[in-house]
Amino acid sequence: MCGIFAYLNHLTPKTRKEILDMLVKGLQRLEYRGYDSAGVGVDGPNGNANIELIKATGKVKALEDKILSEAARLNFDGVHTQHVGIAHTRWATHGAPSDLNCHPHRSGEDNKFVVVHNGIITNYKDIKQFLMTKGFVFESETDTECISKLIQHIRGQNVHYTFRQLVEQTINQLEGAFACVFKSTLYPGECVATRRGSPLLVGIRAEGGLESDSIPVQYSLEEHPKSYIHGVTSDCPQSPAPRKKTSAMFRIDSDQTEEIHPCDGDAVEYFFASDASAIIEHTNRVIYLEDDDVAAVKLGVLSIHRNNKEGELAREITTLKMEIQQIMKGNYSSFMQKEIFEQPESVVNTMRGRIDFDLEQVTLGGIKSFVPEIKRCRRLLMIACGTSYHSAIASRQLLEELTELPVMVDLASDFLDRSTPIFRDDVCFFISQSGETADTLGALRYCKSRGALIIGITNTVGSTICRESHSGVHINAGPEIGVASTKAYTSQVLCLIMFALVMSEDRISLQPRRSEIIQGLKQLPDMIRKVLELDEKIKDISQDLYEKRSLLIMGRGFNFATCLEGALKVKELTYMHSEGIQAGELKHGPLALVDSTVPIIMILMRDHVFNKCMNALQQVVAREGKPILIVEEGDTETAKWAKHSLEIPRSVDALQGILTVIPMQLLSYHLAVLRGCNVDCPRNLAKSVTVE
Repeated sequence: MCGIFAYLNHLTPKTRKEILDMLVKGLQRLEYRGYDSAGVGVDGPNGNANIELIKATGKVKALEDKILSEAARLNFDGVHTQHVGIAHTRWATHGAPSDLNCHPHRSGEDNKFVVVHNGIITNYKDIKQFLMTKGFVFESETDTECISKLIQHIRGQNVHYTFRQLVEQTINQLEGAFACVFKSTLYPGECVATRRGSPLLVGIRAEGGLESDSIPVQYSLEEHPKSYIHGVTSDCPQSPAPRKKTSAMFRIDSDQTEEIHPCDGDAVEYFFASDASAIIEHTNRVIYLEDDDVAAVKLGVLSIHRNNKEGELAREITTLKMEIQQIMKGNYSSFMQKEIFEQPESVVNTMRGRIDFDLEQVTLGGIKSFVPEIKRCRRLLMIACGTSYHSAIASRQLLEELTELPVMVDLASDFLDRSTPIFRDDVCFFISQSGETADTLGALRYCKSRGALIIGITNTVGSTICRESHSGVHINAGPEIGVASTKAYTSQVLCLIMFALVMSEDRISLQPRRSEIIQGLKQLPDMIRKVLELDEKIKDISQDLYEKRSLLIMGRGFNFATCLEGALKVKELTYMHSEGIQAGELKHGPLALVDSTVPIIMILMRDHVFNKCMNALQQVVAREGKPILIVEEGDTETAKWAKHSLEIPRSVDALQGILTVIPMQLLSYHLAVLRGCNVDCPRNLAKSVTVE
């Protein structure tokens, strides 16, 4: 969804152009999240007496051009030793894309308070109505503007409050999901960030380096803060924070004030972002904020505060293992193309250290201690959205076979709508590439509150689903920038297959099946490379399809998930209508769509449902359908039924879905290119869906 990037430099001289370039570069790193406008907020050309807001509808490049066009007025050569700059890419939810609706939003014409926000404020209409009675005039249609005006209202009633206290009282009035970063002319050089439901992290780069492994959390003594909208002005004293290992960079004063200061004269820079990809080129030391955390920087001092005592007593400073090269395109034309061709390596990374092919042993360290409990459970539930949901469907059949447990697969949004009964002996898997998907996170909290065992399957270390799960598996696919998921899908399926292998390791009757799958996994990277060699042939096929208005994809068994995922990729990238159809359902309605003009792709692998799939193929051909076939290598008999066919290496039936989905990924990519679509950032879509 929206992307937040903010930069604070303390005792680190930077020209105004360097600061603006850094903000724009941060937004460019967040472009993949999906957006329709962008903006920045920096100190005015003559110092921090005013804040300059620059906004542009469209791409970040349009914002960059607008900044460059105003170079003289913005005083590029001016130098700031201490400065806060905030930036934002907006994905429209309230109000159409426009400069007025673009962030940062301001408290009034004097720009005393400005804020960037990711998420949705559900009670914004009530707050807006109240503020209008107090004389505030709103200039945009957004929910965010009520935040900047609310903090101005609270400041008017509590002029002695610190910036951090104002933010605390502001967020107490907000309902919904948000991550916010605040800047103010009244508090020069200070920055306050907070989150609830939307991701936010803080990167730290210090002149003297960092040795500290955590920063203590400071708590308000007041358990239930009063409403400050209606004029209650009592102060919120701070309790002493628990002592943790600290270093020269973050030391606790001996007078028990518990403020954490950098060393005297130490230069320090802070980076606030929705995503680690915007920070990694500046520092690899980050703190992941948790819900209701308020992170404040004043005079180079970083402190973290909460109004409640839930969660850990400190925030760990994490070292990112991401490399800057991983978020660069290299020689590829788009991130999606790069990520498709990275799959031979990404599946190896997913399996690395987890499968001993010689001993045929599988170990998933994140859930190892929970395996006995999982084996005693009543049922397995797999809950996810979009592509992650399809990975659950792809692995359901094998999970049922190897665990002999009932496996329920649910869309997170539908699961929440139904108020599904959950029991203490249920094991619930929550699958999400980003680990921040709002619906999946809501379902997780629902199941956790009912005592179920929670297992997270994510690609993002430190994400909310990671932190709130009892245990989990990190898929290790590497950063995925393209909005349409590719390598994360295959790695998710792989992780769930490995889980099934772990669950069946002590079942003697299942050992031949386990051995077959493990040896198949050993050959998987080479098989994927062979499938990728079909790229040119798929490109030629796409020439016949790109002007069509619809595409049907049919299969069953282990390949039904490929039909659903392939259809989703085509919809996401090409804006064509596409439908994944279970071949067994053909006679129950979809057969009416078949004629000589409708493009059809059918997956027919030599597995236990091959004969049934052949029946479907014959029905399609009998009605003048002209299918494109995905068949096993060497299966010339089946290939004769179609003008075009793609041959996939023969593998274990349970692993076929990983191989057959790759031609669909390539086809959707080539169709999108031929139709002139933006491959990495499809219209109306966002990479990380952090609102319901």
